[in-house]
Amino acid sequence: MTALKRSGATGRVSRREFLRHGAAAGAAMAWVSVARGAHAAGQQRIRVGLIGCGGRGSGAALNAMNAGEDIHLVAMADLFAERVQTSLKLLRKQKPGQIDVTEERCFAGFDAYQKLIASGVDVVLIAAASHFHPRMLKAAVDAGKHVFIEKPAAVNVPDLKIAMQACQAAEQKGLNIVAGLCWRYDLAVRETMKRVIDGQIGQIVAIQETYITSPYVLRQRQHGWTEMQYQCQNWYHFNWLAGDQTLQQLIHSLDKASWALGDRPPESCWGHGGRQVCTDPKYGDLFDHHAVVFEYADGVRVYGFCRAQPGCYNETSDVIFGTRGRCDVLRFRIEGEKPWRYEGQRPSMYDVEHQELFAAIRAGKPINNGHYLCLSTMLALMAQAACQTGQKLTWQQINASQYAPAPSRYDWDAEPPVMPDSNGQYPTAMPGITKFS
Repeated sequence: MTALKRSGATGRVSRREFLRHGAAAGAAMAWVSVARGAHAAGQQRIRVGLIGCGGRGSGAALNAMNAGEDIHLVAMADLFAERVQTSLKLLRKQKPGQIDVTEERCFAGFDAYQKLIASGVDVVLIAAASHFHPRMLKAAVDAGKHVFIEKPAAVNVPDLKIAMQACQAAEQKGLNIVAGLCWRYDLAVRETMKRVIDGQIGQIVAIQETYITSPYVLRQRQHGWTEMQYQCQNWYHFNWLAGDQTLQQLIHSLDKASWALGDRPPESCWGHGGRQVCTDPKYGDLFDHHAVVFEYADGVRVYGFCRAQPGCYNETSDVIFGTRGRCDVLRFRIEGEKPWRYEGQRPSMYDVEHQELFAAIRAGKPINNGHYLCLSTMLALMAQAACQTGQKLTWQQINASQYAPAPSRYDWDAEPPVMPDSNGQYPTAMPGITKFS
């Protein structure tokens, strides 16, 4: 397997490095061997459509094609036509024999995802701005498509319930739902977590989850853009589109904590956060730091920290404390009464999640990650709401939230749900003042 450059102490593969080396990485491992021909009513190829053609979406399309030469990308969609063309050019260089995208199957605009789903694809890859995930997931499942969907499932609770219903419908229809909570597909993390769940560190007492890094990519406002175009171009920095750092970054960490605890909900959550360094209008309306505490019925506490500020120390880590030892999840190491360290193979988790998706499609044995995708999304929403309001929230309260900001219509001349003031500043939540709803 081609060695990939990993960033800092986190052990994560950067998207740029992944795209550069992904073609070589994809052929390295075939973890599940199943007979071909059981997919898409006996067709000899699996037709894939990509919704969201940025770096994450382009990476997902490459991962999908790495899972077998019978997998062909046949359609692409994005809000912006230029992103479709940029991604298509890149992917054609990587996988020329598996790209069957014609001009007629390149779609742009707010209805592009509907056109793609209706274009004859078997599998839909969803990696668009997170605000649109629930409606895209529902449309794909309604149309009988298998789905890979990036995290989070939604950026507010009412929309999350749409995603939950779609995941349930997929299970009833025998459709696959694979989620982009990629650490669940890392073989080293799987083996580490298995040992934690089996009791190798004793009873879990507390978990520390840390995801402190730099801000996501920023896009400068261009002359002639409407406010809606600007916000959708710079979507990582607006809550209604991205859901703050708790939903874009800390969700991965909270998902691992939830995994260790058996994917059960907490009783309550409280925390603090704010906007200290990233106050320029280009950072939209996000907080730049959060710290949260989740309290579980058995006394376990999960401590979550995330920060997105430039020029600071960065770390991504998960440390689980037990009565007979501790586990450093991303170093695949257990210390205490029964020390252990993973020394096995470690293929790209981004490839493995697609290998298992397409193996399941071929075998007719569906995978459905809907439960933990939606649970971990709710944890991230709970963390966000607790920090923005400054209140301690119960699981029942967050599930009853009715807050769902959205534009009155989806068009480039429509007004987004958050608008700048006369100084160009966007209104931001204020703990103790902003009310939970």
